[in-house]
Formats: sequence, structure tokens, C-alpha cells
Amino acid sequence: MDFNSILIGSEDPKRLVEYYTRLFGAPAFSDGTYTGWQLGSGFVMVGPHSEVKGKNAAPGRLIWNIESKDVAGDFERLKAAGATVITAPYAYEGQAGSSIATFADPDNNYFQLLTPMAM
Repeated sequence: MDFNSILIGSEDPKRLVEYYTRLFGAPAFSDGTYTGWQLGSGFVMVGPHSEVKGKNAAPGRLIWNIESKDVAGDFERLKAAGATVITAPYAYEGQAGSSIATFADPDNNYFQLLTPMAM
């Protein structure tokens, strides 16, 4: 198997498209209903969903991650583009040289920048 993408459902996908376009640039895909940005080999997709209403009441339930070799630099770039900062970069407990930062989108969905994990 190979992970392909994540779809973020929203009652107001236009607002999310505007937000993620500020952060990640022009979408790689848009068909008028769904919009997506390719990050590495995967896609972050945004679109309407009939079962989603309002903001996410439990943003920590599902957090999607973006690996970065320069968390501090990418953190500053996303912050300058208007990203909503939840947590500034900090080190993973017991992982020297690691870094992780958390953001929220306008629907209160969390995503993180993190240093590549050794597997």
C-alpha cells in the first residue's frame, strides 16, 4: 500500500482553499469542487462534506504532518503567510535535534511541521 492523500471536509471549503493557497501556493489540482496541493509525494485535498458543520471541536483527534528539513525556516515562512500558530517549534522529548510546530486552519484542523523521522 501507499498513502496517497488526505481530504479535509468543510462546510466552507472556499475559506480553506484561500488559507492553504496563502501557505502552499497555487493548488496542483482544482475541479471547482475539490482542490489539492501536492506536498512531497502526497496531496492535501479540501472539499465540501455534508456531515461537516462549523469548526472542528476536537482538533487534536487527527493531525496531519509535513516533514521539513528546516522546521524553523518553514515555520517562519508559514507564519508570515498567515498560518495560525498553535505551538512554535520545540524539540521532541528525548530526540536531540528534532523539531515540531503545530498550526490550525480556519476550521480548527491541526497540522504540523516536523523534522524527518528515522525509521
